[in-house]
Amino acid sequence: MTYRCLLQMVLLLCLSTTALSRSYSLLRFQQGQSLAVCQNLLWQLPSTPQHCLEFRMDFQMPEEMKQAQQFRKEDAVLVMYEMLQHIFNILTRDFSSTGWSDTIIEHLLEELYGQMNRLEPIRKEIMQKQNSTMGDTTDLHLRKYYFNLVQYLKSKEHNRCAWTVVRVQILRNFSFLRRLTGYLRD
Repeated sequence: MTYRCLLQMVLLLCLSTTALSRSYSLLRFQQGQSLAVCQNLLWQLPSTPQHCLEFRMDFQMPEEMKQAQQFRKEDAVLVMYEMLQHIFNILTRDFSSTGWSDTIIEHLLEELYGQMNRLEPIRKEIMQKQNSTMGDTTDLHLRKYYFNLVQYLKSKEHNRCAWTVVRVQILRNFSFLRRLTGYLRD
């Protein structure tokens, strides 16, 4: 009886690990496709005139975002989810002064929401197992970075030039997210 239960537990463990690794491969493909769509949508938004160059600002992108090679696949999932959530929240703010298409923004938000939904089950599993080496400092740095973006928009009263600066930052974020997606290997 004990051996039967033990055998069932071993089989269950093997199957769940296989299912998770298969989901990483599928997740990498789906996220890569969706990130490309998001980048294309952002590029479709009209840019602003030269006078907006004076609005540029260095938001001090966290060092962790510059050095993606340090992430394991579990860490990559957590960072990707956090970044997507912040980007989603930023893009739900008042962008009426930009002249941006509501349709493009809605499609972009749908893509972001879909990405977060695909990451959510794996994120929950990682959090339950506490199978991450990503420290609280990485999370804190990401939160501070996105907080600065939001504060910048508020300080500039969500004007067109400020949104252009933030759009460029979000495009940089998508480049980083695409690199992170490459770490979702079996």
